[in-house]
Amino acid sequence: MLNAITAGTMLLSSLGAPATGMNTVAPPDDMTISVVSANGSGCPKGSAVVEVSPDNKAFTVSYSKFVAQVGPESGPLDYRKQCQLALNVKIPTGYTYGIARADYRGYARLEKGATASETAFYYFQGMSKTGVSKYQFNGFMDDSWQVTDEVGIEAVTWLPCGSSRYLNINTELKVNRGWSDKTTTSFITMDSSDLNLDTIYRIAWKECPQ
Repeated sequence: MLNAITAGTMLLSSLGAPATGMNTVAPPDDMTISVVSANGSGCPKGSAVVEVSPDNKAFTVSYSKFVAQVGPESGPLDYRKQCQLALNVKIPTGYTYGIARADYRGYARLEKGATASETAFYYFQGMSKTGVSKYQFNGFMDDSWQVTDEVGIEAVTWLPCGSSRYLNINTELKVNRGWSDKTTTSFITMDSSDLNLDTIYRIAWKECPQ
């Protein structure tokens, strides 16, 4: 059973106002995304994969090594894992895009007294970062989780028309043992090994003025 935790509108700092005179429209050609760099203990080389949906309305990031944990067998730094992705997003000429919604998913097993958190933000290269969204999970928990950050179309931050900038995505998972039994293990994961726990970013499109 999915433990769904849904947030309201995520507060974003302005990265630049949308250009005037642009119409919301889906591009006729495909977008492509490649991972330029993946840095951090949560995404060792080759463990983060990006796929674009056939309708160009979303892209998915799949992780295979993104697990934070505390317990007898855990290392001193395993309680915190983070990943910074730099994505090269190629879009059709004459269009711009922004992130309208992000669905973060994973699994957590937390002993009673333990807590965990998921923190994320994204921004275009060379521009101010978005407001940070953070969610907390409390033990006892042994379930899938999902959190959603959604932005109204009027608040979407758009890539400036005609520019080429990497999209940077930063995510962190952290576990706090709290007053849980020290002989037990608690963990939170964004690991998508079951093929159903991917992180999904929903895209809004606009046509640039001629």
